[in-house]
Order: sequence, then C-alpha cells, then structure tokens
Amino acid sequence: MISEISIEEALSSKLSIIDVRSPGEFLRGHIPAAINIPLFNNEERADVGTVYKQKSRQAAIDLGYKYVNPKLDFFISESKKHAADLKIIIHCWRGGMRSRSFAQHLSDNGFKEVFVITDGYKSYRNHVLNYFKNKFNLKVFGGYTGSGKTHILHDLENDGYQIIDLEALTNHKGSAFGAIGLGEQPTTEHFENILHNKLSKLDINKTIWIEDESISIGKVAIPIEFFTQIREAPAYFINIPKEERAKSLIKEYTNCEKEILKNAIHKIAKRLGGQDVKMALDYIENGDFYNAALISLHYYDKAYFRGMKKRDQNKVVTIDLKNTDHIKNTSIIEELLKTNN
Repeated sequence: MISEISIEEALSSKLSIIDVRSPGEFLRGHIPAAINIPLFNNEERADVGTVYKQKSRQAAIDLGYKYVNPKLDFFISESKKHAADLKIIIHCWRGGMRSRSFAQHLSDNGFKEVFVITDGYKSYRNHVLNYFKNKFNLKVFGGYTGSGKTHILHDLENDGYQIIDLEALTNHKGSAFGAIGLGEQPTTEHFENILHNKLSKLDINKTIWIEDESISIGKVAIPIEFFTQIREAPAYFINIPKEERAKSLIKEYTNCEKEILKNAIHKIAKRLGGQDVKMALDYIENGDFYNAALISLHYYDKAYFRGMKKRDQNKVVTIDLKNTDHIKNTSIIEELLKTNN
C-alpha cells in the first residue's frame, strides 16, 4: 500500500527514509537520517533532463526506464536492509515521478506500507528554513582565538548543559587556519539541515550555549535568522592572555607541514601587512611557531574586538582567566553561572 505522509510526520516517524535523488543532489543537502538509493546516477539524471528539454517528456520517461530496469532487484534488496517490518518512507525532490515510481515498485514487490513524502525534499527544506524563525534561548561564549571555547562548550555539555557546536557542524574552526586537519565542509544547505536536526533534539525554551561566530564559518554561512539571535544573545567573554593562547594554538595547529601553515598566513596577508607576513613566514620556516602565532593573534584579536563592540555591552559579561586549562576554566565559569542565576 502507498500513502502520502507530511514532512512533519516523516521526521517524527521511526521508519527509515529513502532518498531516491541522484548522489549529487544528495551531497548538496539531504535529511540527515536519510539513506540514498538513487534512481539515477548523476550522469543518467543529466541525460534524462537533456532529453526532456530537447525532445519530449515521453522520450525522457523512456530513457529513464532504460536506465532503471537493470537496477530493479537492487532497489528491492537495498531497501529491505533499512525497512522495519517492510515499512519505509520514500522521497525525491518534489514528491513526483521518481519517488512514486520507486514506491510503486516496492509496493508491488512485498513491502507492506510505503509512504511518499508530500512535496518531497522541497517540503523538508521549507520546514528547515521556517524552523530558524523560532525564538531560541541562546547564551553565547565569546573569547579571542585560542581561548579553548570549544573545549569549554563540550565540558558544559558533559555537565548537562545544552550546547550547539557550530564548528563541529561546519567542519571548520573559523579562522584561516580553521580547515587544517579537517575534511570537506558541508554545503551551506546541508549545514542548515544538520543544524536544524541538532536544534530539534533540544528544548529550545531552555538555555542553549553556543560559541560566538562570524556569519560565515569557512565557506559555510549561518542562517541569518539564527545568526541575528546569536548576535543579540547575552555573551560571556573569556579573557585569556595572548601568550597563553599562543601556546594553545601551537598544540592545536602545528601537527602538519609548514607549507600548510604558510598558506594560512597568505590568506590573511592583506590584513597582516607585508612586514608581519614576512616575519610570520620566517618564524614558521625556522620552527618558531610561538612567535608566528603571536603575529596571527594580533590580527585576530583586533578583528574579534571589533565584533564584540557591536554587541549590546549591557549583555556582555567578561571573565578573566589565567590560562587555557579548559577543565579548570569550565569549573570557574559554572560557579559564576550559579551565582548569576
């Protein structure tokens, strides 16, 4: 039996979700829990689209059947791997021919219930973007580069606080050095999807702690409605001496080839200035990462200070800390939070 299901019902269901779009579409963005069993691969989808435009809808359908027929047994066997009690949810881009033909094939071959998401992935994207219009109870951790904010955030999570780690979701640490040691970033579209997925598992009426960020983290942009709330939220600024932060950066970023560090310096060369760039590159070449880090921090501290000044200063609490010992710093912060509450 084939039935329609809304995106809200699909997301709350315990059934597996099969995304039958092409791998390229799936990579750009997908429901985080979905499994990709593509009706067409990227090349086949492009061919069908070209035939549709240049010839006719029927010619495109005929070509589609030619590509799909050899895969019919595979579709059944793969779907069975994920179907609890032979029940499953299917979607394509708009809940059209791809998902419905796939669903019919499963229904004709022993599946008890097959649900097709109304309006497909498009309805999911509308659901995600509308979600960011909610009011979130955010509190922000600020601090200069190298302060160990992410470590503190996860220490708080271990102690029962709700958090969102934007840098983990974007696979980037936010500076010119932020991609070092990490893989590919998600697209902005898929980041929005996984951010929604994380937030939807939290109680948005209770405090959610989040690290202070620019609107873009690497190549990924934060949804503007959510970013605006980050900027307007109360902020706790941890102030740690530059020298201590430089030591922390050495531990975090120097386990790589010198050329990678030099490339990161070149990315901020216009902002550093010619003399500082030359000095930083020389320091890196000679293995003096500490002084190279101090030069970089001079730029990043100024940039971050400008950003902090744009906040409502009545909502900013400064916490002076001696070093980047995140365990000790988390304890200090938690005691302060108890006092403030």
